[in-house]
Amino acid sequence: MIHPSYSDLMGIANEGVEPGEHPVVKSRYSIVLATAKRARQIIAGDEPLVNLPNGTKPLSIAVEELYEGKIRILGDDE
Repeated sequence: MIHPSYSDLMGIANEGVEPGEHPVVKSRYSIVLATAKRARQIIAGDEPLVNLPNGTKPLSIAVEELYEGKIRILGDDE
């Protein structure tokens, strides 16, 4: 089992969306793309925004950053 789950991550990514507005994240694919992009940034040398043990993989760091609200997924209009 993956922790946090996709539904947890989608809920966090869509926080602040007013009722009746379109959610920023509509599918798991959006979560995968966003975390993969952030993981590539970390691999390229960006500093992680969360404190995790040494040896933690970049994708795990990216997922944790999203889960803790350190990064956000921007909608098409942002």
